[in-house]
Amino acid sequence: MSTRAPRAARAAEASGASGPLLSLRELSVGWSAEPVCAPVTVDVAPGEAVCLVGANGAGKSTVLRAVAGLLEPLAGQVLLQGQPVDERSASFRRRVACVFDEDAWFAELSVAEHLELVARGHGVRDVAAVVDAELAAQRLTGAADQLPVSLSSGQKRRLLLAAALVRPRALLLLDEPEQRLDPPGRAALLERLRAERDAGTALLVATHDTVLLRGLADRAVVVDDAADAGDGGPAGCRVVDAEEAARVVSDPVA
Repeated sequence: MSTRAPRAARAAEASGASGPLLSLRELSVGWSAEPVCAPVTVDVAPGEAVCLVGANGAGKSTVLRAVAGLLEPLAGQVLLQGQPVDERSASFRRRVACVFDEDAWFAELSVAEHLELVARGHGVRDVAAVVDAELAAQRLTGAADQLPVSLSSGQKRRLLLAAALVRPRALLLLDEPEQRLDPPGRAALLERLRAERDAGTALLVATHDTVLLRGLADRAVVVDDAADAGDGGPAGCRVVDAEEAARVVSDPVA
């Protein structure tokens, strides 16, 4: 049993939540009516981090897109506090922050201006102080006046993370957030995500990083390709502990 379970329960109690914040129920996702992975069933409570692991192309990012309301499920349900997700809903947008692999920002705005716009759009108080703190946390203070196009690959990734963390959130959806970060950046990311989790934020994170897995995850979902879930193949997507997930990442064909 996870030693973090009491912490997650306390976070749920403090938030006033009853039951999981996020529920995936036999979720089947894909394109053109073809599922890309076996159905996924898992709950994520406030103050809990669940990681998605599996081989490249197994469907982790597609699952995250369905959870974010950006892709209609082929079957099953995605529920946020018991209600179907709706990316158009103001309530959903207030509670869910996402980081995907695409570079998504306002190209004509500086780094600081971009974060200020995101913060103001989500009703953040004392925008300047919040943005300054996030710039420092992401080691972007020196790049505050630059346009995103001028940033290094790692800086661009940290800008995407900053945009998710500069606004209110109850649920963080992160698609391989460690990508393009150097070792100090990955270490800082782990500490930041642990702080988010411990403060009561729910996290659903697709990752290939075993250090992040072992340091963050309460549980993990092994996402198997749809073709592997038939007769003679694996039993489909399954929930495992962080150590088993790290073994899957280290040897995905084992």
